[in-house]
Amino acid sequence: MKIGYARVSSGEQNLDLQRDALTAAGCDMTYEDEGVSGVARRRPGLDQALAVMKQGDTLVTWRLDRLGRSLPHLIELVAALQDRGCGFVSLNEAIDTGSAGGKLVFHIMGALAEFERALIVERTRAGMTSARTRGRHLGRPRALTGAQLHKARDEIAADRETTASMATLLGVSRSTLWRALRDRSS
Repeated sequence: MKIGYARVSSGEQNLDLQRDALTAAGCDMTYEDEGVSGVARRRPGLDQALAVMKQGDTLVTWRLDRLGRSLPHLIELVAALQDRGCGFVSLNEAIDTGSAGGKLVFHIMGALAEFERALIVERTRAGMTSARTRGRHLGRPRALTGAQLHKARDEIAADRETTASMATLLGVSRSTLWRALRDRSS
């Protein structure tokens, strides 16, 4: 029996393309995960698909990256399937682990997918480092502006306000104000 598995990682993505491909491939049933990252070890749809598989069944995915993103995890899943006497097919990459050539292609494609992901992470980190060196603030927006911090520093130094009262006036916690004053002064 052919058992399909489809996954999208965000709500904006659509499963229709994968459903159509799995139906055309002759899948008897299809399990899905929506809004679940490929990196996640626990995926309810995949867990259900694996639970119903018996010896001689084949797990079918539209693309290799729908099953998982890391090579070790992909190899672990396919090895577990093979131990149970089950096969794996990836439609887009034309991988069928039922043959020696399919197993070879699976390992090569898995390595390339992991390499691509590593490159993306590397480029992202390089971009973030570049932005930081140009003085860009990354992450959550700062709670206080420079003008607010300057005013707070002056009021506290002149003993017109306490740190707690100034934090209340600015609408932040005392620790946020202390941290911002410390970070901006260093």
